[in-house]
Amino acid sequence: MTELKIAAAPISWGVCEVPGWGRMLDSETVLGEMSALGLVATELGPPGYLPEEPAELRGLLNRHGMRLVGGFLAVVLHDPNQVWSTMDDAAEVVELLATAGAEVLVLAAATGLTGYDARPPLTGEKWRTLIDTAGKIRDVAAGRGLRTVLHPHIGTYVESTVEVERFLADSDLPLCLDTGHLLIGGIDPVELARRHPDRVGHVHLKDVRAAIAEVVRAGQISYTHAVGAGLYVPLGDGDVDVPALVRVLTGAGYTGWYVLEQDTVLSGDSTSGDDRPRRDAARSLAHLTSTLS
Repeated sequence: MTELKIAAAPISWGVCEVPGWGRMLDSETVLGEMSALGLVATELGPPGYLPEEPAELRGLLNRHGMRLVGGFLAVVLHDPNQVWSTMDDAAEVVELLATAGAEVLVLAAATGLTGYDARPPLTGEKWRTLIDTAGKIRDVAAGRGLRTVLHPHIGTYVESTVEVERFLADSDLPLCLDTGHLLIGGIDPVELARRHPDRVGHVHLKDVRAAIAEVVRAGQISYTHAVGAGLYVPLGDGDVDVPALVRVLTGAGYTGWYVLEQDTVLSGDSTSGDDRPRRDAARSLAHLTSTLS
């Protein structure tokens, strides 16, 4: 059986940087449930969710037998007036990740708006700034021993097929192949992996209902509303061909992490649904494991 490096992410437990996203479980609970599932690594989660002091962060992870894989950073890359503040923000995250023993910085091209439900137009000049700023961040991260990948993400400036292909042509950064966000953006993640196997630097495994993804893509409902309406499902319950993706990447020699990352919203004040993230993660893990036998 093929051995994969499998990690988790706090967003699967409803922990998100978007204001008003939903109720968030505490970090001891989330890391404890990850560990109980047999997972040994996690991504960082939103700013301030896990400790921002490296020794405290390492201590928390060690208590749960976990290590840090990397972290997601959505920052404005396209605005020349914000480059210095963006670089300062990136340097802080890079330092925390590097000191805590992480491997990868997962970068996204934020619009500057709150959340992921709208995208203002982007001019050609600002696209060039986006590419240049991403490269500067890559260099800062490399200086601290981290790889940087660009995460195509709904509600950012690298979302659609055209934008992903343009980024691959204009930048030498590898991608975080996020199966859910790619499919929602109209991209078959398996075909993308087949076309550009050498540009896959990190993987976020999600499964989505294609019918809801199509409604989001058409602009009929917002991304946030779609997540609450069941856009994401455990691996194997949606329309992403996870076994095919793993076969393609394994055949191409990919040896990086597969992060179980299913965007989840815990709504309301009731705790009755607090067990759902653990159950969904367990089902996803079982499905992924079954594809390897």
